[in-house]
Amino acid sequence: MYRFFILSCMALTAALSACSTTKQAPDTSIKTSSVIAPEWRKLGCAADDAAPRMSGWHRLAGRTLEVSSLADLKLQDKEVILSFDDGPIPGRTDKVLTILDRFGVKGAFMMVGEMAEMHPALARRVAEDGNTIGSHTYDHADLTSLDFDAAMAEVVKGELAVTKATGTDVAFFRFPYLAESHRLRAAIAMRDLVVMDVDVDSKDYFAITPASVTQRTMDLLHKRGRGIILMHDIHKRTATMLPTLLSELEAEGYKVVTLKFKKTQAPSNLVASADLVTTR
Repeated sequence: MYRFFILSCMALTAALSACSTTKQAPDTSIKTSSVIAPEWRKLGCAADDAAPRMSGWHRLAGRTLEVSSLADLKLQDKEVILSFDDGPIPGRTDKVLTILDRFGVKGAFMMVGEMAEMHPALARRVAEDGNTIGSHTYDHADLTSLDFDAAMAEVVKGELAVTKATGTDVAFFRFPYLAESHRLRAAIAMRDLVVMDVDVDSKDYFAITPASVTQRTMDLLHKRGRGIILMHDIHKRTATMLPTLLSELEAEGYKVVTLKFKKTQAPSNLVASADLVTTR
């Protein structure tokens, strides 16, 4: 199995590119319509391919947290949520899924609608593996640069595309570039979408070594003690560094929380009132 994993790491498909969460130096080893700007320096192959061996049983999986709003998303000390933006993309997302599975944990995947449309089988696999599904607009637009109606149209189009590709309802959302407004946030919440914020930004979209991404993430996490970690399943360095990151989290006693959406129910008195009106 390990041999298959190594071979799959070497057999990457032709480079595609995607977007980052900020407008700084995204990874252009991948090509999509979401590219923002060129990455000015490339990584050495040795650093990219140096992934540790994973074996044995893991104790990294934590509780399942059911939330119906952002207010419910409260983590305890040494609890983390692994979130991945901008995918899915073959050769990257599938590696991330394999690594998560080996460690027995789940992630929250905030999918770009057009990416889900391009790779529906992979999008569906993410959902079928038990991961949390969210949307990240249709084509990673900066919603604050659009008027309100256009911004919401972008949100809805992305949500519908991800729902269709994954075959499951979308219950979470993250703003591209984390660029938002109070009005947009309120309108998105009215669609029964939980907005995913970020506590620890790995900045895996910068042209740095996988080891540097891991170190930065752990350093920030040590300061906070818990939180939602932002990564991107479209970058090679992310899949390369992920086993090391998960190993360090496990060694330090962190637990990975699985997110699940809980639909809110109307108060019983309202339901009773509705029944009474219906019978009259």
